[in-house]
Amino acid sequence: MPTPLPRLLPTLLIALAWGPALAEAPAPARQAELETLLYQDCGSCHGMTLRGGLGPALTRSRMRAYDREALAALILHGIPGTAMPGWAPLLSDADARWLADHLQHAAPQTP
Repeated sequence: MPTPLPRLLPTLLIALAWGPALAEAPAPARQAELETLLYQDCGSCHGMTLRGGLGPALTRSRMRAYDREALAALILHGIPGTAMPGWAPLLSDADARWLADHLQHAAPQTP
């Protein structure tokens, strides 16, 4: 017996909402490289646990205040007039979006 459309609707909506993000996700090996970059390179200013250092904390609650695309743009282009560099020479748009998503969902909680 076919599954009724009302039961499939939530699954279809999730697939439509997350499909583009999942399709652009870097390969698992690249994700591991990005996570290393985040905790080592970004961590050199933002603290090795991302809870703050010379730069502000990159905690989940703080990162969720940004739209994912805006956060990705900040990663790629930096903040002029500050010590925050743009990472566009080293990262693709998909890399920056993955980092933004990672910061919003997997970064440390606020202490």
